[in-house]
Amino acid sequence: MLAATQLLRCTDSDVILIDPDGPGGGVAYDAAQPWHLLNSRAGAMSAHPDDPGHFVAWARADGQAATADTFLARRTYGRYLRDVADAADAAAPGRLRVVRERVTGVAAHDTGVTVRAGDGLLHADRAVLAVGNPAGAQPLGAPAGHPAYIADPWRPDAFAAVPADGPVLLVGTGLTAVDVALTLATRGHRGPVVAVSRRGLLPQAHTAAGAPPALPDLDPAAGLAGLLHTLHAAACGAPDWRTVVDGLRPHLDRLWTGLTPAEQDRFLRHAARQWENHRHRMAPGIAAQVAWLRAEGALEVRAGTLAAVAADGAALTVTLADGTTTRYAAVVNCAGPGRLPAAAGPLVGALLTAGAARVGPHGLGLDVDAAGSLITAAGTAEPKLTVVGSLRRGRVWETTAVPEIRAQAAALAAASPAAWTATPPAAPAPTPAPTPAAEGWPVAA
Repeated sequence: MLAATQLLRCTDSDVILIDPDGPGGGVAYDAAQPWHLLNSRAGAMSAHPDDPGHFVAWARADGQAATADTFLARRTYGRYLRDVADAADAAAPGRLRVVRERVTGVAAHDTGVTVRAGDGLLHADRAVLAVGNPAGAQPLGAPAGHPAYIADPWRPDAFAAVPADGPVLLVGTGLTAVDVALTLATRGHRGPVVAVSRRGLLPQAHTAAGAPPALPDLDPAAGLAGLLHTLHAAACGAPDWRTVVDGLRPHLDRLWTGLTPAEQDRFLRHAARQWENHRHRMAPGIAAQVAWLRAEGALEVRAGTLAAVAADGAALTVTLADGTTTRYAAVVNCAGPGRLPAAAGPLVGALLTAGAARVGPHGLGLDVDAAGSLITAAGTAEPKLTVVGSLRRGRVWETTAVPEIRAQAAALAAASPAAWTATPPAAPAPTPAPTPAAEGWPVAA
């Protein structure tokens, strides 16, 4: 949505936005409950890089007592994005078309791109792939289809069948696990809730008010060990370690690309979870609720790994690597995004199968060049297919949050305005699709 908005604002292109949920929808916002807050301050969440106070001003006009330091509801941000899209549409009448379908195939050819959306095809000059994270990693031995296994905690009524007094296991201790624990508590769940991950670390908490970032003197040539040593010393010596973590943010991509592939892999295996724990923090109010749940014994956080999961009637019996075995009424997948190609959804899987894309470094995303253009299996960049957001991860590090995504969207729109003159569709609805094999472009299986 941020890419569509920037293209409407900064180019003369016609824009087709294809999303089954429409602007501002999707897992992050539509599936959120009122108690799910943004994990960033409102002052960081403007949709427009040239107007950093835009979201705060919108929230105030919406009747909310918002400041740059406020942590607002995710649903509120979804409404904001819809308003941003409506405003961009009104300022460029006739140039935005919204298609509420799911894209399952994209192919570039000499004259542009062809997109399979639902049961039809759309044609344009270029396509932007802004499809979010890869699918969630699935826990070892998770029995697909068992009623006690909740593979997607954001599915509507995901917890409707969970007994109110039944024990629940959350696989993962990140921000998703925090959201699920709060959801269960708000629904009146009385049974024990256990969250388990390899290190047993919950996200750290934001402070109520932000502080100016402090940038330590880091040299990529120092290697991973040198960088981590300097970072640790700077954080320990600062009045608040958060200022050091936040000060690094604009420089993380330079530091990441300065590491060798082997050092990147060591970081992912040994330090990434601790970094994410400090980098992606809980809102202060959320942290207080989690602390209360733990103090009341309603939430237990454990370090451990799953060794086995077995069906046990309507429940699941889980064995951890330390030999502990427990019967749970529900096991909820709260793990983060999986690695490609295993975690590829229908669209990304189709692109990989057809050779139109290849897996990026460490399987974190798709391979792209510096501008975000897809790299094909043959190793060539395809400028008609550009990736924005999470699927750039691996080539860069910081690419999942609004500030980085809006910067990518703005760079995309500013790079070559003439190249973004869109080809309007020939009909107001997608045309019936011919047999995919005859077209020679990727289609999801």
